[in-house]
Amino acid sequence: MRVVDATGAEIGRVAVSRPGDPNAVTVQAPPDGPGDALSEVSTPATPDVPPDAAARLLRAGYLRVDGTPDRYVAADQIAEVTGDVVLLKVRTDQLTSGR
Repeated sequence: MRVVDATGAEIGRVAVSRPGDPNAVTVQAPPDGPGDALSEVSTPATPDVPPDAAARLLRAGYLRVDGTPDRYVAADQIAEVTGDVVLLKVRTDQLTSGR
């Protein structure tokens, strides 16, 4: 699906769609010591953004839009979905960018 921002500019295509999880665990920095297996767990659907932004996206649900860099659209930033187009409420510069 194509993604179009609030100005009408096409910013890319949806690469990942993930529904929100209100019970998503808050992302915390890993402990200083070695051996915390959970700090090494990652999945392709986990947003590659700072921890606070990742926690928000996981709870709200999001789209990852392919690009350089990838951009993440929180569910509440979507105005409507029509046919094969996702229309956003915000401009591209208001989206969270991947690292």
